[in-house]
Amino acid sequence: MEQAAINLAMLRPRRSLLVAVVSETYSPEVNGVALTTERLVQGLVECGHRVQLIRPIQAGETRSSLTSDGDALSVTAVPGMKIPLYRHLQLGLPARRTLARLWRQERPDAVHIVTEGPLGVSALRLSRELGLAVSSGFHTNFQNYSRYYRLGFLQNRIVSYLRWFHNRCQCTLVPTEELREELARQGFRNLRLLARGVDTGLFSPARQDATLRERWGVGPGQLAVLHVGRLAAEKNLQLAVAAFDGIRREHPGARFVLVGDGPLAGSLRKSRPDFVFCGTRHGEDLAAHYASADLFLFPSLTETFGNVTLEAMASGLAVVAFDYAAARQHIVQGRSGIRVACGEETAFVAAACRLSRWPEQLRSLGREARRTAEVLDWSLISRDLENLFFEYTR
Repeated sequence: MEQAAINLAMLRPRRSLLVAVVSETYSPEVNGVALTTERLVQGLVECGHRVQLIRPIQAGETRSSLTSDGDALSVTAVPGMKIPLYRHLQLGLPARRTLARLWRQERPDAVHIVTEGPLGVSALRLSRELGLAVSSGFHTNFQNYSRYYRLGFLQNRIVSYLRWFHNRCQCTLVPTEELREELARQGFRNLRLLARGVDTGLFSPARQDATLRERWGVGPGQLAVLHVGRLAAEKNLQLAVAAFDGIRREHPGARFVLVGDGPLAGSLRKSRPDFVFCGTRHGEDLAAHYASADLFLFPSLTETFGNVTLEAMASGLAVVAFDYAAARQHIVQGRSGIRVACGEETAFVAAACRLSRWPEQLRSLGREARRTAEVLDWSLISRDLENLFFEYTR
């Protein structure tokens, strides 16, 4: 009888939560934080919970144009401003009055703050005043970005601010054990691991498009080398360019395809008219760009995770990346991709050139990368997030 009672308790439906998600970036903006946040929101809704999404109005939007998903997802828009030195992204302005009105009308069970800007700070302070359970996500290494914008002297202050912010939350979610250890050494507390997933139905080798390769100027037997991400200084793009130039010395017909936009787009277009610039891509179009390439270069050293690594792997691409974040967590060296010791630029170029000589190895690494990605289901990660909210809202 006791065992039967336990089993019945396990089968009872869990209560539905109301979760407020506060983020200064969200789809249709294209960056890893926006896309991850959108997927986590969708996952909570799919698990039967309700979400209050609070985010800035984006270019071309009005409050009346924002859509909600019935009772499951409501969107509250707040004012924003462009980030200095990074004009294509924005901060949310403080929104204490808006949040107070919203949360007094319907008190959320939990508040999850994705970004640490002015909007995030106002949400954190109000959550603590109202006694709301509050968590945060650590998504961007802003302290590491500073040296790419001649602001390295601010690095320690940025770390101090981020530590102040996250230590006032009941927990901070990080995507890898490696990052958890690094932040713990810097005095961050209450760090919890929440993995990242990938949509293997969207990102798939089956989306390869021969017509797209023709538009890139890639002929039969030639290589399409791909980079996806912001065209910005912190992405270490000059190393990807150096690696491609090494490849092209051996494969004159190879083409370098860049998907994304950013501060360096204009100067790159002028200096390298031989590259294929595709701009920002979305959905199935983006997936086709991945699947139609042969080799993915990801030289960034500033990622907290690097969603594009998983997207490339799910698309059946051989990946060359530095040995940290998503690459360290998911690439088996020499089997599902190539990991290079962090900062070893000569080795990165050599690894890319070496792979370009062995088309069968490229295909073998891509097949194994796809198999690895197939088990990284977002639904499991959504359940982990749900369990965490239940844990600290009891």
